[in-house]
Amino acid sequence: MRTLIYTAFVSLDGVVDSPGGGSPTEAHRSGGWTYRDIEFRPEAYELKGRETTEAAALMFGRTSYQAFAPVWPDLADFAALKDLPKYVVSTTLDPAALVHNWGEITILRSLDDVAALKETDGGPIVVHGSATLARNLSDAGLIDRYHLLVFPLLLGAGKRMFSDTDRDKQLLRVVESETYANGIVKLVYDVVR
Repeated sequence: MRTLIYTAFVSLDGVVDSPGGGSPTEAHRSGGWTYRDIEFRPEAYELKGRETTEAAALMFGRTSYQAFAPVWPDLADFAALKDLPKYVVSTTLDPAALVHNWGEITILRSLDDVAALKETDGGPIVVHGSATLARNLSDAGLIDRYHLLVFPLLLGAGKRMFSDTDRDKQLLRVVESETYANGIVKLVYDVVR
C-alpha cells in the first residue's frame, strides 16, 4: 500500500491558499504570504527538500495542476520532480489540457480511483497545493501523513486545509516537530488507523 502525504504551507488559521503568490487561475488578496511576510530561513524548508527526494509520485487537484503545470516543468528548483508520475484528481479536466513536458500524467476521476491507486505498489505520493482535494481526501480518510509548515500569521480569508464536514475524530501521531527562529513550526503527523 502506498502512503499518501499532504504537504502544505499553512497559516495559523488554517489557510493554505496562494502561499507563493497569486496565479492566473487562483488569486488571493494575501498571495505570497510565505515569502513576503516571513523572514527566509533555509533550515525551515528542509522538509520540502526531503519531500522532493522521497516522493515517488505527485498528486494535484485540477486548479493546482493548472497553476503548476505551465511553470514547474522548467524550474530548476523542481527538476527532480519532472519525471515523476503525476496524478490529477478531476471530474472535469480534459486530457487535451495536459502538458507534455512533465512526465507521465494520469487523470483520476474519483476518490475511489485515488483509493485504488493507494493499493498499488510504489513509494509515497505527495499532494501539493490542492486545498479542495486535500479536504476531500481527508474527509474520505485517504491521507496517511501530513507535512505542515505552520506560519506565524492569521490570514483571515482563503481556502482552508480542513473542511467543516461533521465527521468522526481522527487521531494523529507526531513524527517530527521543530520551531525555527522565524516562527515557522514544522509538524509532521501520521494518521492513526
